[in-house]
Amino acid sequence: QVQLVESGGGLVQPGGSLRLSCTASRSAFSTYAMGWYRQAPGKEREKVASISSGGSTNYADSVKGRFTISRDNAKNTVSLQMNSLKPEDTAVYYCNANRIPFDYWGQGTQVTVSS
Repeated sequence: QVQLVESGGGLVQPGGSLRLSCTASRSAFSTYAMGWYRQAPGKEREKVASISSGGSTNYADSVKGRFTISRDNAKNTVSLQMNSLKPEDTAVYYCNANRIPFDYWGQGTQVTVSS
């Protein structure tokens, strides 16, 4: 079992920045692919960014060039740096840890982009 705890959400104005962090509870963190997903009201959950155990990254087209995912295996942490935020980035953001057949989710953190 892996427990994931997100932090760093909040209210920010359009064009602003936020950094989300997710800390995992177990030392095998480095063997998991990690991802950030988001779900806006009335919409399905979508993948925002992911980073493999080897460090390869992947981004949704809507956030390319604005968001950066990174991981620190020594601290069991994955982060999402979000710049140039837009109102359409407003959502609950979830951290995910995946290593087949295991799949774990955090509780989510709210990000609101509004003036």
